[in-house]
Amino acid sequence: MTTFDESLAARAQEATGGAAPEVTVTACPDGPLLLRGPATILGPDGEPVERRRATVALCRCGGSAIAPWCDGTHKVNGYRSTDQTPPGPGGPRRPRGGSGR
Repeated sequence: MTTFDESLAARAQEATGGAAPEVTVTACPDGPLLLRGPATILGPDGEPVERRRATVALCRCGGSAIAPWCDGTHKVNGYRSTDQTPPGPGGPRRPRGGSGR
């Protein structure tokens, strides 16, 4: 039996002429992470979590009733994302000896 992830990967590879399909993660301001492409999501038990769509929204606020998926709770619980620019030239610097949080 072929899983959705395997089927998605096969279709993506076919569409790109045999090249490895791309997986992207986009951080929505004050919202979820959008995961596009044939990635496997593992639950806390290490088992794959079933996906039904090629693009899924993953909760970042911690309030979702359907975790790991976003259910829009971030809109009502006051979740705010912070600047996620990676450190480096032009990016924010993390304090020495700390976690940067």
